[in-house]
Amino acid sequence: MSTELAWFKSTYSSNEGGECVEVAWRKSSYSGNEGGACVEVAETPGVVHVRDSKDKSGPQLTFDPAAWKAFVSFAATAEV
Repeated sequence: MSTELAWFKSTYSSNEGGECVEVAWRKSSYSGNEGGACVEVAETPGVVHVRDSKDKSGPQLTFDPAAWKAFVSFAATAEV
């Protein structure tokens, strides 16, 4: 898996300068290349964004960073 981040400029940014926001999405290391369940995450200081990597323009979930950290910690120790 590549560790390179994909940067996307906010749709609220113009080409004339001004306030610009960029978000880096990264694919879960558990996502396979076979087209299975894939999750991408973009972390910012105030919120963590989560989306389906197969539907990049589809809905996104947002989480408080502390809640996301707690979820990831739980998921890492949960038995499948």
